[in-house]
Amino acid sequence: MVKFIIRRLGFMLLTMFIVSIAIFAISEIAPGNIARNILGPFATPEQEASFLAQLGLDQPLHIRYITWLVGSDWRAERLIGMPLRRIKKPDTEFYEWWAVEPDGTLVRWKLDGEDLIALRLQPDGTVQESLDNERWQTDEAGISTFWGVDTHNRAVMWEKGGGQTYWMRAKAAGWWVEQPGGAREYIPLQKGLLRGDPGESVKTGRPVGDALLRRLQNSILLAAIAFVIVMPLALVLGLLAGLNEGKALDRILSVGGLATTATPNFATGIFLILIFAVWLKWLPGATVFASERAAFENPKMLILPVMTLTLIELGYVLRITRASMVEVMNASYIRTAFLKGLPYWRIVFKHAIRNALMAPITVIMLHVNWLMGGIVVVEAIFGFPGLGRYLLDAALYKDVFAIEAGAMVMVMLAVGTQLVADIIYTFLNPRIRYA
Repeated sequence: MVKFIIRRLGFMLLTMFIVSIAIFAISEIAPGNIARNILGPFATPEQEASFLAQLGLDQPLHIRYITWLVGSDWRAERLIGMPLRRIKKPDTEFYEWWAVEPDGTLVRWKLDGEDLIALRLQPDGTVQESLDNERWQTDEAGISTFWGVDTHNRAVMWEKGGGQTYWMRAKAAGWWVEQPGGAREYIPLQKGLLRGDPGESVKTGRPVGDALLRRLQNSILLAAIAFVIVMPLALVLGLLAGLNEGKALDRILSVGGLATTATPNFATGIFLILIFAVWLKWLPGATVFASERAAFENPKMLILPVMTLTLIELGYVLRITRASMVEVMNASYIRTAFLKGLPYWRIVFKHAIRNALMAPITVIMLHVNWLMGGIVVVEAIFGFPGLGRYLLDAALYKDVFAIEAGAMVMVMLAVGTQLVADIIYTFLNPRIRYA
């Protein structure tokens, strides 16, 4: 059993590595212009090139993949010659990167004409500015350069009296303004996916990891409630239908399950909103998360999304369980048990159910992943801020860092649930347990 689980775990890690390459490649070659999405349709080629350079999107493909996976801070530390540290800004969701001087002082830099200005963070949270021109390094050609951390969380190589003009986003309405030159190369700083920092959203400028965590928590809440309700109910009803093959109960459950499965989820959701929110006015028709605890403060907003998911999933799992139970009850070893005179319910509970649950367990584990990220339509109908809707918005905007991180979360859920299914199999099937 231990060898079986270790083997499965190894295959899971290999699968995640291969899929990470595929996700990264697909995100890179997908149609859409990130620069145009941000800068607008009238951006010049120079503005596009500056924007892509500041995000590190002009770097070779393999460098971008390594940066996305394991970060870029280690590479920037070698160029700057100082350790780097990421700290969270007080009372915000944003992070700042700083270089660490030998005495432990956190420092960043900015360029003012040809003067290098050091920005040192004081213990009281204020920033002290001072000239730092002694850090310029002059090469044999007489060009003075310096690698440092700027105020936009990037490692930058400045050139004294040279560099390139760049464009940055102003605070108002997404306009971009021209800034003086000086920067020649950029390395956007991040710790990488494996260290919980997949980068910043191109669309919002906020850390993708924190946004994903909040959306994942919302989806887990919704999916967990639906899972706890629908899966036991579907298994019980499916087993009852399978044990009563061809009878009235079987017909009613099978036709009802087919009807709920065949009805599109958007139609089910709108139908429930029409009845319970518009006509009866019992429940809210939309989920408005005004705070992190909005779902606990007003649990009514979860009822309609959960009901929609329950109706969608109930019929499918029910029919799979019913078909599996019918197949097991017609197996030769079950007929042999009947011929030996064993009691009916002993045969059902001791021999039939365990084998009948093999197929439904696979379906249930696959649908855990679907409940977490594949309920885009349900989340869109009810305005639910979940992971599926987050991925949809990111894909429409081609927010590559959000797409790649969100897709990897979904892959982790998929392979993780399958590992759980494999462990459950070892208890249901002794042939696997002792393989």
